[in-house]
Amino acid sequence: MILPVVAYGDPVLRKEAEEVQEGMEALDSLIENMWETMYRAEGVGLAAPQVGRSLRLFVVDGSPFGEGEEGAPECKDFKRVMINPVLFEESGEECDMEEGCLSIPGVREPVTRPVSVKVEYFDADWVLREEALTGIAARIVQHENDHLDGVMIPDYVPPLRKAMLQGKLKDIAQGKVPADYPMRYPGKSIR
Repeated sequence: MILPVVAYGDPVLRKEAEEVQEGMEALDSLIENMWETMYRAEGVGLAAPQVGRSLRLFVVDGSPFGEGEEGAPECKDFKRVMINPVLFEESGEECDMEEGCLSIPGVREPVTRPVSVKVEYFDADWVLREEALTGIAARIVQHENDHLDGVMIPDYVPPLRKAMLQGKLKDIAQGKVPADYPMRYPGKSIR
């Protein structure tokens, strides 16, 4: 089932998400719905808060970045469910790259992030995993993990640029910016 993506301005996007408990009822169907929603929106990652659930859970599929000769090899077959992820050992080297977000349609801004990171998480079968990620795979995971801590792209933008974005962010929160996928706007019904 495709779920509506929560738009910028909804309080659930600014809360620190709660840990998922093993054996949580309907977790498998939530994960399946998140996959369907992410693919319908043509995203490469989706965090539970973006579908209105304040849980430390996200799905990622970076494989579109791994396609072709110029593709990022670290993203080939990079499809994961990450439950209760913990990021650590971020590299000292950082890189700027433009990022977008399904909760902020039409906004793309440069974000500076560490080039590599390690992550520990439970997969969908509750197996504890640890991975060292680099490049775009590391960026996708850092972006989705930010959602679990209530952090979004505008938090990385310099003050002057953020001030310039306020009108567009307000329009998104009010449902005035169209998206090609179902959205839930603060205080409004689903569109």
